[in-house]
Amino acid sequence: MPSSVAAPLLPAGYTSYAPGVDDVDDLVRLLRRHERQARGWPGADSETVAAEVTGRGANTHLHEVVRDPEGKLQAWINCHDRAAGRVLVGVTVAPELSDQDADPLAAYGYARVEDLGREVMARRGVERTQLDSGAFSDDERQQRWLTESGYTRVRDWWQMSRPVDPETDAVPPVLREGVSIRRVRRDDGVGMPKEDDLRAVHLVLEASFADHFNSYRETFEEFVSRLREDPGHRWDHWWLATVDGEPAGALVATTLTGRVDEEGRARPDSSYVEYIGVHRRARGRGVAKGLLHTVIQDAALRRRASVGLEVDADSPTGADQLYSSLGWRTRYSTQSWHRQLVRDPGPVPAARNAGR
Repeated sequence: MPSSVAAPLLPAGYTSYAPGVDDVDDLVRLLRRHERQARGWPGADSETVAAEVTGRGANTHLHEVVRDPEGKLQAWINCHDRAAGRVLVGVTVAPELSDQDADPLAAYGYARVEDLGREVMARRGVERTQLDSGAFSDDERQQRWLTESGYTRVRDWWQMSRPVDPETDAVPPVLREGVSIRRVRRDDGVGMPKEDDLRAVHLVLEASFADHFNSYRETFEEFVSRLREDPGHRWDHWWLATVDGEPAGALVATTLTGRVDEEGRARPDSSYVEYIGVHRRARGRGVAKGLLHTVIQDAALRRRASVGLEVDADSPTGADQLYSSLGWRTRYSTQSWHRQLVRDPGPVPAARNAGR
């Protein structure tokens, strides 16, 4: 039975509990309904949800689901222990509910997020953490709930996509003198990537993002472990760029398994750029453009439909201009909302109407 600092508590007759395998299908349906209402089309799939709830990512996620008196799943509370001092949180409430019915569930959900965030803090042994949530830019109800729960809107993001032509895009990038790009090398003895290359990718990305919004240090072990939790992770989607023989840029991509489109039709796989970074000492040498052409070529050779990525709407590097020049277009936008959570040594009362 979960305990909570919260009021408000669950409405009478509602139950909450940590989800399992039997809840995955209902969670996917809930997310897809929310995405259709808030963004215009659904995108959630069973593979990704299962990875978070019961798969490789389950050990870094804390979940709670809420069902109404009839047993229908009406809310999902999700906390991801991203790194020391960073917790990604989500509260999804059934979009078809009226404000009168949905508001209490949202209030309970964000109160439980605080509880789970404190649990992560205790596990990490830290005194404070950042709760990092988000909303689609057109989802005014979610934005209202975030405001009422003490979150502040801090950033906007453009979610961009570029179609891939298997014929015209299957060409290698033209690189400037001194620039080289290769996949991370494999250790023939064990089939795993060479640790030196993985560490080089990590160090380049850490240095590249040091002057970016919301930058924080992530250990090598956290970085690799988190990326491997993604069901679309592939070691052959990691690239390292060098300039005059020194590590200078990196790109890590994942596979988005072909899902159904807005009309329910099957579509092919796509690639997604999780990270692209260029060390400050190598900027202006065409490294970023070379890495982007590399992932486009790779997607074309794999007969992928598109390559997606996210860009800070206020990026100080003007990255969006580079992406636009190479064919990326914004499909929709999202927002980041933050709240700082500080350790509270006080007692935690038990919640009523909870448990299963």
